[in-house]
Amino acid sequence: MDGAPKRHETLAGAPARIAPPETFYVRRGKRVLDVALSALLVIALAPILLVIAAAIRMGGGSSILFTQTRYGLGGETFRVYKFRTMTASEDGAAFRQAVQNDRRVTRVGALLRRTSLDELPQLINVINGTMSLIGPRPHPTALDEAFGPLIDGYENRFSVRPGVTGLAQIRGLRGPTETVAVMAERVASDVEYASSVTLAQDLRILLATLRVVFGDRRAF
Repeated sequence: MDGAPKRHETLAGAPARIAPPETFYVRRGKRVLDVALSALLVIALAPILLVIAAAIRMGGGSSILFTQTRYGLGGETFRVYKFRTMTASEDGAAFRQAVQNDRRVTRVGALLRRTSLDELPQLINVINGTMSLIGPRPHPTALDEAFGPLIDGYENRFSVRPGVTGLAQIRGLRGPTETVAVMAERVASDVEYASSVTLAQDLRILLATLRVVFGDRRAF
């Protein structure tokens, strides 16, 4: 974070609190899409998941999965699942964001992070209802607690389930958030999404995510 933190507005004139649209898709359809598509992906990607798990184990990983506390819908905490990519297992206030050429990242982990394959176990979170396929990406709790008081409307990120991918990610707003301004830009997209959830937008984000995953080099 920068040396002299100051508050940032996520959206000009945005209300203090927002709510997603009261539509059938938001109430029922989004959850049906999440479960159906996630279950299909788990089945279709099962061979890849097994290969990744074996590679992590053969690479000396103490465990295949990494779990960490995040804030979700309504600010409730949950445990997010990822493939292990680092030697460290930091959580809470001890968390440190990954940086380029981070020595904590394993050789297998570097490949997984570049291709975002480390995110695939979050399909479990989608199926169990703690996450959605599309929504604001859940931050480690240390980041939420550090930036929340500094950014107006930050709490609106929690008005919808966090997502495996989201509007901020397809706009290239991923990677380290070392300043309030950088985080505020990401949160603005999260708030924009939370206030305008539609099926068409979710499908567009899913398709655009494929391009970002294979074309963005800010993941490391």
